[in-house]
Amino acid sequence: MDHRITRRALLQGTSAAAGLFGLASLGAMAQGTPVASPVPAGEPLSLWTNSAVRTALIDFVTTTTTEGSPDYLDPVDRIAVFDNDGTLWCEQPLYVQMVFATEQIKALFVQHPEWAAQEPWASVLKGDFDSLLAQGDFSVLTAMNTAPVGTSPDRFTAAAAEWLATARHPTLDRLYTDLVYTPMVQLLDYLRANGYQTWIVSGGSVWFIRALSASSYDIPLNQVLGSMMETEYSVVDGQPHVSLTSEVGFICNGPGKPVGISHGIGRIPVLAFGNSDGDYQMLEYTTAGDGPSMGLLLHHDDAEREFAYDRDSRVGRLSEGLDNAAANGWYLVSMKDDFAEVFAPE
Repeated sequence: MDHRITRRALLQGTSAAAGLFGLASLGAMAQGTPVASPVPAGEPLSLWTNSAVRTALIDFVTTTTTEGSPDYLDPVDRIAVFDNDGTLWCEQPLYVQMVFATEQIKALFVQHPEWAAQEPWASVLKGDFDSLLAQGDFSVLTAMNTAPVGTSPDRFTAAAAEWLATARHPTLDRLYTDLVYTPMVQLLDYLRANGYQTWIVSGGSVWFIRALSASSYDIPLNQVLGSMMETEYSVVDGQPHVSLTSEVGFICNGPGKPVGISHGIGRIPVLAFGNSDGDYQMLEYTTAGDGPSMGLLLHHDDAEREFAYDRDSRVGRLSEGLDNAAANGWYLVSMKDDFAEVFAPE
């Protein structure tokens, strides 16, 4: 949470924040990351380089929020949607929720020895995530949402938040919650400051994302759309209770993202930001109309500060988006060239 305060201080142009920005820039230069046109502290999107993408974002927000502009949007229509994994925080080498789920499955295995021969749990127990991912979204979500029988959604979210408080990335050796992309957090703040609603639309479990959406992104729980397990209602010892089942209810990935947006928001967004082919239909849905709209895909091309991957990655695969971004009028955002920093300084 401290880095969020630092980011806001930077936006306000305080001397302390300006110093931090200078340190971040020097660190990036030392790693050979393009920072040829740094943006002064206090300017909009100062954690982005002074690139065409930053200019386009500011122009889009300005024209859609300036009364009298032909592209002006009423506040009710200012809807921006963001994928989570790989768009707002790190997803390599494995989805964070899958790391969490692996620990849950191993802990529950003593009660379920049959899982050793049952998928998707058998692959998780063997650490064979390539086989698990090859089984498809239903199996992946079933594994990621494994919980003790009778667990409520609120309890699942609380358990995830407790785990996230101490869980660290295996190679970057930082808390997973420190691995949010600060330029993206700044963009969320900038959009909200200009009257936009910011929503998460993710293939991950809505119950898991709610463990970090408010603290990491300032996105409230009711503006998170994600995949869901079926739930059921019962009265236990005289108390009403909603609990998760073991059945996948909705997959908010690929074509499921526009469906989720239609159900959960009820309006077509005007800005969509993703990073993989699982976001393709969300961007397609957002940018198909005649009014102002903007589609963006984050390309992970920075092996020095994060990871470089696209077409051949087992998570966050980006192939169709790479091929068709230009034809669709979408912006391909280079982490290497467009981000002045990736993560907040330690």
